[in-house]
Amino acid sequence: MNLQNPAQDRARQANEPHRERIMATKRELKSRITDLPQRFAAMTARIEAQLEQIERERAAGQEPVPQIEFADLDRITEAQKAHIRQRGCLVVRNVFDDARVQRWNESLSEYLARNDYLAKLAKDGAVDNYFSTLASAKPQIYGVFWSQAQMEARTDPAMAQVHRFMNRLWQFESERGREFDPDQSLVYADRVRFRQPGDASLGLSAHVDSGSIERWVDPAYQQVYRHVFGGDLAQYDPFDAWQRTQVREIPSPAVCRMFRSFQAWTALTPQGPGDGTLQLLPVADAMAWMLLRALQDDVPEDELCFAAAGRAMTIVPQYHELLLRGYGSIPHMQAGDTVWWHPDVLHGVEDVHRGTGYSSVMYIAPAPDCAKNREYAAMQRPAFESGRSAPDFAPDDFETTFEGRCTPADLSDLGRKVMGYAG
Repeated sequence: MNLQNPAQDRARQANEPHRERIMATKRELKSRITDLPQRFAAMTARIEAQLEQIERERAAGQEPVPQIEFADLDRITEAQKAHIRQRGCLVVRNVFDDARVQRWNESLSEYLARNDYLAKLAKDGAVDNYFSTLASAKPQIYGVFWSQAQMEARTDPAMAQVHRFMNRLWQFESERGREFDPDQSLVYADRVRFRQPGDASLGLSAHVDSGSIERWVDPAYQQVYRHVFGGDLAQYDPFDAWQRTQVREIPSPAVCRMFRSFQAWTALTPQGPGDGTLQLLPVADAMAWMLLRALQDDVPEDELCFAAAGRAMTIVPQYHELLLRGYGSIPHMQAGDTVWWHPDVLHGVEDVHRGTGYSSVMYIAPAPDCAKNREYAAMQRPAFESGRSAPDFAPDDFETTFEGRCTPADLSDLGRKVMGYAG
């Protein structure tokens, strides 16, 4: 065991079944990319220019994360959309009104209390190792999926409207066909966060979801990043959806098997910097730099900068110090505001909650209609009907006996549609 670098040891252990594949892929990519030093230098300059702009904005008291009002969704200009695509993240404000969010927050709290969730969790809670390679890896996230409040928020027409807007930021059609339907999303049932004030141990260090070593070794991901691994680097577009829905993840608890056009959460309480909130690197194409970084000569031949199979893709100062220059907390959020970030965007959660109130959110991401997402929806529906944990998560299955959970009979017409029920 390497006591100086336990994260490296955990990554090596997770990657042992894939070690030969990692080495073969790195050899193949290095032989394919004949201009690797120049390409990495060009990508570094591209990232540095964006980081310098972000640093200037923060120094001037400006917020680098774009922000728009829900009421203005139909009036967003092409220039604004281009800025959102460049930053890879967005705050959409006032999606839900205060009174409704307060009812949801109270309903969720009552649901957890009535069904003695915390006691059940302490006694029988399942464990996944998805964040085990991160320096900070203990988010205060509750594994409930089927409360009335969560299902109402997921299936609300306002949420569907934001999902359409976010999906349409992507280039989803080309001469190769349509990758997904931007106007129809499916529910990806996720959890909730209730972070207590004063908490000092429940953050998440910078990471990326939606695949770790897959981003190099998976054939579909190699097509997603085809302009990074060869050809014209200037043509690389993080919002080109081609092959994104063809990716196959390495199975592991908490690895998302749906294609989410963005990750996202909805604020249930006011929260901002210092309140144990979300942190982001607002640079959509930083992943391209990370992919090339792992091919540099200082990275061992069987490693990918500590990326570990079946785990969140970790960001470490040893290899990624450049990117951490631009990493920071999102702006202050009010209840009913939402935040969205591209699946390639670095993100995490502040280690310390220095605020005075709960920092609470519901995770609700857009999963646009496509074969990959319909396949998961078909597995998810029986879990919903029986109250079992959503298929991607550690199987607590507490809600099978919970009073007050949502059932198919409670769904609206839109709710049935986004849950994938026919008719």
